[in-house]
Amino acid sequence: MSIIGKNYIAGRWQAGESEVENRNPSDLSDLIGVYAQADADQLQQTLEQAKVAQREWAAYGIERRQAVLMAIGNEMMANAEALGTLLSREEGKPLAEGKGEVYRAGQFFTYYAAECLRLTGENADSVRDGVEIDVRREPVGTVAVISPWNFPTATASWKIAPALCYGNAVVWKPANITPASAVALTEIIEKQDIPTGLFSLVMGAGSSIGNQLVESKMIDAISFTGSVPVGKGIAAAAIQNLTRVQMEMGSKNALAVMDDSDLDLAVTLALGGAFGGTGQKCTASSRLVVHQKVHDAFVEKLIAGAKAMKVGHALEEGTQMGPVVSDTQLRENLAYVELGQSEGAELACGGVELEMQSKGYYMSPGIFLNTSNDMKINREEMFAPLTSVIKVGGYEEALAVVNDTNFGLTSGIVTRDIARATHFRRNARTGVVTVNLPTAGTDYHVPFGGRGDSSYGPREQGKIAAEFYTIVKTAYISAGVPVD
Repeated sequence: MSIIGKNYIAGRWQAGESEVENRNPSDLSDLIGVYAQADADQLQQTLEQAKVAQREWAAYGIERRQAVLMAIGNEMMANAEALGTLLSREEGKPLAEGKGEVYRAGQFFTYYAAECLRLTGENADSVRDGVEIDVRREPVGTVAVISPWNFPTATASWKIAPALCYGNAVVWKPANITPASAVALTEIIEKQDIPTGLFSLVMGAGSSIGNQLVESKMIDAISFTGSVPVGKGIAAAAIQNLTRVQMEMGSKNALAVMDDSDLDLAVTLALGGAFGGTGQKCTASSRLVVHQKVHDAFVEKLIAGAKAMKVGHALEEGTQMGPVVSDTQLRENLAYVELGQSEGAELACGGVELEMQSKGYYMSPGIFLNTSNDMKINREEMFAPLTSVIKVGGYEEALAVVNDTNFGLTSGIVTRDIARATHFRRNARTGVVTVNLPTAGTDYHVPFGGRGDSSYGPREQGKIAAEFYTIVKTAYISAGVPVD
């Protein structure tokens, strides 16, 4: 019997107006379950109850709030095996990555649990005699969290955890393609000591329930991760109500490989950055900018490494790259392969659909050679296990190519030269820069975000998350007239 996943509306699990199937991209015969789609009335219930619950939650003592977040994180980490297996089963990333994602997501909650106890303000003397000033942060209110399918638990967690930490209510609309992980996380959160309706799960299509959510005057802030076109649509809707927005969108990340680099290290970083998570990461190394002196040797090792990667079922031992998430995504990926070839790029290996023992959305990791930075495959986000090599004459040209993009999320350089690494770190126009590390992979206690079309609004993660999830209040206090 199939699992039926319901929405969590105003403190109750409720069926929806319709349901969608959720199938394993590694094995399409595996029906994970059917999941409810919320309707407009349920969304309204959720928003009305969230307002009430948020005021109650904001009045909780900070230690009580800290205990809630700590309990959520600890349960996630303790159950990373089961939850990670479910995640890999529905999203398609290798099992080790799925377990790791859930464990890291739990760490977001325990980190922000600690932040609950650090909600200190500031004091200052006024320029007026006898007046003191108190500056502190207050919750923004009800936050809409709209999260993607590629990191269905981690991305949602790094939004939900700080929202709750700083005293807000949360209405979560996850991606419709990965509902099982959303229900699993909600089941952990709803068991905690929180007011009824503080946290709600509202599943549905972005074109319907998503639009209604972002257009609502009852939403005080929207945190979104997804594509640039959708992000621009959300921003246009939000401005009508002057709703604050935080958006992480597309990318076209570059890894620069210099002539003094350790080539084995460079290849390892490139393979992991380009094909980890089947290339379905906003931090993926989509462009490999390689110095001409090491280009041929690097390419030879890179192709050999890509051909040696084991593509397979996400839950099978030894799988290094799982399927892509859906048939739609697979068709888009294959269309980019054709586009690259039509632009004159050489497909050195991979980039083809694969038939495996179980029917799924499999393709081989593909590498384009002889590409230029003006090709569409080097301008547009492919979100695929595809990467392009761009040959450059030296460091200055490499930096120029890295920066020649409308995006600006992550970039990296592989070099032994400290001066060059320092120059790159200071001059790469991205929100995240790595040196002798992959472009993918970030920590939870420091800011994350990009520039250009990659990001809009305050940064995510770390202490800086308070900039989005809180409003600053300045209070002036006079002792009044002295009493004899």
